[in-house]
Amino acid sequence: MSCCDRRTEVEGGLFNNKQMDWTSDNDDSDKFEWESDGEAEPSSAPAFRNLDAAGPSTLDSNGWANEEAPPTSLVEGYVLMGFPKEMVLKGIKEIGHSDANALLELLLTYKTLGDDAAAGNCSTSGCFPQSVEDDDDFDFENWDGDNDADGREPNPDSSGDEDFLREMSEKDNKIKSLVDMGFPEDEANMAITRCGVDAALTVLADSVYASQAAGDCHYGNLSDYEVTGSCFDSLGGRKRARLMEGSKKKRKRYGGAAQGNRRPLDGSHEEPMPLPNPMVGFNLPNDRLRSVTRRLPQQAIGPPFFYYENVALAPKGVWATISRFLYDIEPEFVDSKHLCAAARKRGYIHNLPIENRFPLLPLPPKTIFEAFPHYKKWWPSWDPRRQLNCLQTSMSSAKLTERIQCALASSGNPPPKSVQKYVMDECRKWNLVWVGKNKVAHLEPDEVEYLLGFPRDHTRGVGKTERFKSLGNSFQVDTVAYHLSVLKDMYPNGVNVLSLFTGIGGGEVALHRLGIHMRTVVSVEIGEVNRRILRGWWDQTQTGTLIEIADVKSLTDDRIATFVRRFGGFDLVIGGS
Repeated sequence: MSCCDRRTEVEGGLFNNKQMDWTSDNDDSDKFEWESDGEAEPSSAPAFRNLDAAGPSTLDSNGWANEEAPPTSLVEGYVLMGFPKEMVLKGIKEIGHSDANALLELLLTYKTLGDDAAAGNCSTSGCFPQSVEDDDDFDFENWDGDNDADGREPNPDSSGDEDFLREMSEKDNKIKSLVDMGFPEDEANMAITRCGVDAALTVLADSVYASQAAGDCHYGNLSDYEVTGSCFDSLGGRKRARLMEGSKKKRKRYGGAAQGNRRPLDGSHEEPMPLPNPMVGFNLPNDRLRSVTRRLPQQAIGPPFFYYENVALAPKGVWATISRFLYDIEPEFVDSKHLCAAARKRGYIHNLPIENRFPLLPLPPKTIFEAFPHYKKWWPSWDPRRQLNCLQTSMSSAKLTERIQCALASSGNPPPKSVQKYVMDECRKWNLVWVGKNKVAHLEPDEVEYLLGFPRDHTRGVGKTERFKSLGNSFQVDTVAYHLSVLKDMYPNGVNVLSLFTGIGGGEVALHRLGIHMRTVVSVEIGEVNRRILRGWWDQTQTGTLIEIADVKSLTDDRIATFVRRFGGFDLVIGGS
């Protein structure tokens, strides 16, 4: 089958769409003065009398005893750390401010529950929900959700309502976190509906990416989505019609399965496709213990070869659709944490051989300290991270790192568990690293380039925001190169490549690092910044021909046929979401 014929089939629903813009239109949150490293001094003030103590007291209009209103400097100090003023005043009214650690723990607890919890009219004990060890033990099936006696509201102090309110607060906080990371609020909400409140932010972010790649983030039924790994609806079948519309389904967990031959994914298959756990693809470098055999349909055997990447946590039906347009080939799911120091869960549909692969040398570092040993000096013992989470398209704000520094400076050593949890949640979300005493910072673009396998300064020359955005949407070069390595012996004289949605050239960099000469690359990329980055790298490193196309819609069958006649066909078609 000719490349032109194959391209017609592929174009039917896979590649003929424009590249998504993963970040929000508002980049104001990223425009901070990053050089501001000043340490905020914690405020101090005379001890505050316990308002619960017996004795006569005259209260002002705000409820403070005579001459007992907290000093302005104290309140402002906590506001500087990121707590709302009303929350600070509420906390001081509850426990006073003589114990700075206790007050900070209370404020962080308020923050976990949601800002409104502190500003409301409930006491500390009334606002704190009872923890639930394992929601899966709850008897969802026997929940009598429609039989509230006499139509009255259920008891607001019941543990079920408290648990639900806790989940709602967690959901609100995670929506806010995803919005802060640049995702639209409605898509963040839908990701939590798909994956559950308990899902990690990295899982939720991947889920949003997957929905954007699918082109539809507004499915109305949870059954329309893949439910895999830790992705589940944490609200289960609990009836809460007064607080949340729509149906809730019980949690579902799907175990991993070894990758090999599965039945074809024809799109009509009703069962969701489980992701393998661990996500190691068909094989890994130096992996001699597993032997996976796959058989491709006769019409799918290359050349030409094709290679398509998408996020692993895709809505139900996405992988089936992609597979259907590519000869029902099974995806190869790989988490890049098995090849480098940062996680990146992706799926790849390709017709490349899987035998005789080899990795890029030197092998990339597998841990944070192997990649950046200088960070070990300040790394606290209570931060257990050894690898980074998926690298995002945006960076943390200077205000966030300042709040973390203030929280740690106001705590003991080690800080309380609540402070540790707050700091670790933010560090995992933004991949923050320790650069000084109580001081964290986001990775620099050149460090992200290194983790993703790009040459140093690959994206230099554009703004920092654009660099993070482009890198966050790129391939992990070491992973892709491992898959493409089988082409080296097959094409000693070089390859002609059709690169769809090229980005900053992750596939091209992988081929170059493998020593595979690119005679011609036809690159389709809508982003002007990405095209400029690729062109700059190409001019410095390549001797072949680069043809750039801005809009995939202009890549017609006639134009493809012209390229085939001109260059003798394409050896590899590579694309990503």
